[in-house]
Amino acid sequence: MRRPKISLKKYFYRTLICALLLIFGFSLKEREIWKTLSPRSSQITTQQQQHQHLHQLQSMDEEHPMGTSSTPPPLAATLLPEMADNLVEEPEQTVLEEEESEADRLQEPPAEKAWFFKNGEYYPKPAKTYSNRKARKRHAPRLLPHQDPYSDRIINQLMYVPHNYEEIKSSGKLKTILLYNGLGPWNVKKGRDVFLKAKCPVDTCELTANRDLASTADMILYKDHYIPTGIRRPSNSKQVSMLYYLECPYHTQNVKVPDAINWTATYRRDSTIVAPYEKWQYYDTKVQQQEQDINYSVNKTKKVAWFVSNCGARNGRLQYAHELQKYIEVDIYGACGNFKCSRSTADKCFEILDNDYKFYLAFENSNCKDYITEKFFVNALNRRVLPIVMGARPEDYEVSAPRRSYIHVDEFSSPKELAEYLRILDHDDELYNSYFKWKGTGEFINTYYWCRVCATLHNEEQLRKPRWYTDLNDWWRGPGVCTTRSWRNFKARKDVISDSSDD
Repeated sequence: MRRPKISLKKYFYRTLICALLLIFGFSLKEREIWKTLSPRSSQITTQQQQHQHLHQLQSMDEEHPMGTSSTPPPLAATLLPEMADNLVEEPEQTVLEEEESEADRLQEPPAEKAWFFKNGEYYPKPAKTYSNRKARKRHAPRLLPHQDPYSDRIINQLMYVPHNYEEIKSSGKLKTILLYNGLGPWNVKKGRDVFLKAKCPVDTCELTANRDLASTADMILYKDHYIPTGIRRPSNSKQVSMLYYLECPYHTQNVKVPDAINWTATYRRDSTIVAPYEKWQYYDTKVQQQEQDINYSVNKTKKVAWFVSNCGARNGRLQYAHELQKYIEVDIYGACGNFKCSRSTADKCFEILDNDYKFYLAFENSNCKDYITEKFFVNALNRRVLPIVMGARPEDYEVSAPRRSYIHVDEFSSPKELAEYLRILDHDDELYNSYFKWKGTGEFINTYYWCRVCATLHNEEQLRKPRWYTDLNDWWRGPGVCTTRSWRNFKARKDVISDSSDD
């Protein structure tokens, strides 16, 4: 049988086509393999290249060391930090996540009430420490105004314990607070008594009135305007100079050395240590209203009451009350009105208020930022009446008072408009009682002033970076702090307070 003739030309072309098909198929497979490589492998390769580049740069530095400040540094000097950051960024993030996860695991659920509540038992533990710089910054205690400008930070200070507090206690070292005006004005004893009796979480502080310790004390505390004219910033940068004010700017004097103070303690929320007349705190911030079983309007036949003795307040509160009287019944007790109720029988006066009246004028004697006194907290909120307030700005009451617990005069354009709304409330028990739903959701707490001073004084990181008031007088009494008129009409008008004061 004759074999078929094989064409070399056809054989060549067939072989070439098969080879091309094999190459094409292998290329597709290889591309798929590269696509499925893990990002981690790619990152490792990149990091290896960066290490090689870093090694080259280091070699350059050895050959060309950095010059003086007048000589531009070599390229390696400017690139090394950036390269190093890129190399450690992922490990830092891993450490950060691990530390934060560990902190979450170590956190214990708090008791029902913190220690500063009545019958509270939960005390704070020492702050968690972090080796990672970003974690330390993120979890730094927010104790000072620049760290949390929108809060009074009172709870933060009450719950702060430094991370090394056990070591501090073991060392026996105490923070010394010099009361420059003596112990008497503060009604305290020398030593640790005030801290131990209050059961402060941080109690390693002592009080003294010995001015010979002025150069070594950790804090010098001045009360009101009793500040010597010759003081200056201390040579010890970690020493704190703090000024305490109880009254508003109208009733305090100028400070002669306005740049020698770096901490303040006043009712103002932007003070270092906020010292309010009262502090409302919810048990649970998610529960700010609850239904009441009491009808607070039952058997009440009278409208508005006011207990007042100072008839010359500069904010015009008496004139406002007289204008309000034209449109609704307002009974004024004391030297400024026709009704009498002696302070010696205060309990009887408040009993009349609770049983007969629906509204109470909680008018301050000055319209100043954050200035809210016992006239509101004690005379009104602690009673069974609805307060009508004048004094601080509306936004100040919003953050200081229980939600929906008062009526601010500046919510209305005039006393007449306010009276119209009060008459609506007088005839609508459900609407009137809605202003009492805050009751039972929290309490007025003891803010433990001395405990907070001691705790904050142990925040060593912030003590190493002191902040000073460039002009304390401007901060305390500058434009926008107080007004002699309504806050509604304040707008861009700027009042500057003089040193004169009211009786």
